[in-house]
Amino acid sequence: MNINGIMKPLKTHFVERMSVHVYDDRGQMGAAAAVAVGARLRQLLQDSERQVRIVFAAAPSQNELYEGLVREQGIDWSRVCAFHMDEYIGLADTAPQRFGRYLTERLFSRVQPGRVELLDGLHDVDQECRRYGDMLRAAPIDIVCLGIGENGHIAFNDPPVADFEDLLDVKAVKLDEACRRQQVNDGCFSRLDDVPASALTLTVPTLMAGRELFVIVPGASKRSALTAALHDPISTACPATILRTHPGITMFTDREAYGL
Repeated sequence: MNINGIMKPLKTHFVERMSVHVYDDRGQMGAAAAVAVGARLRQLLQDSERQVRIVFAAAPSQNELYEGLVREQGIDWSRVCAFHMDEYIGLADTAPQRFGRYLTERLFSRVQPGRVELLDGLHDVDQECRRYGDMLRAAPIDIVCLGIGENGHIAFNDPPVADFEDLLDVKAVKLDEACRRQQVNDGCFSRLDDVPASALTLTVPTLMAGRELFVIVPGASKRSALTAALHDPISTACPATILRTHPGITMFTDREAYGL
């Protein structure tokens, strides 16, 4: 263990600009990621009197990160403005699969950020994209916590709709079937027909505009996508390949996802 009581990674190396840390299991991975995000958040809060702005992903792959963040001490969450990166279109307010609900239950209700801004997939789509984009552009995004989908997506930027030069901040997209199947594989929906066909998502440039990115990718189901993200040519065939170009990015993964 290191001085924070977190197990040392099995492997640490750089892939282009990305620092990659591989842990034995997803519990160790999530704990280490939470320590890193918590330390950065405390430093940002110490260095400035303004709110710190963070975008959070909503997915089972982030469970261990959020459990760890809840336990992190010395964070003045009242000075944090929290956003999330995607939401289904048309899914009822009461649906347990809504990403805003996931983040509220897993994180926001437990740490009480000073400001929480949720995407609403029940509003007029164009108006909601403009509203949320305006808020995101109002000040820099300090931290983005994200994962990688089984088809290589980041947020809901699936290969058919990902655009590295997107002029929009937030947009509506049709979800790739592989992306929708992942929601069933993750246990979020019981059948493919139950998964909404469209969603709102932050675009690739919006995510990449974050000053510091923390990428959390556990599990054997992500191995193919992770291998592509780390080693394939940078292209929208695997949208996550673009992450390798970010100047302030750290990846946390586990043995199963990495293939160690």
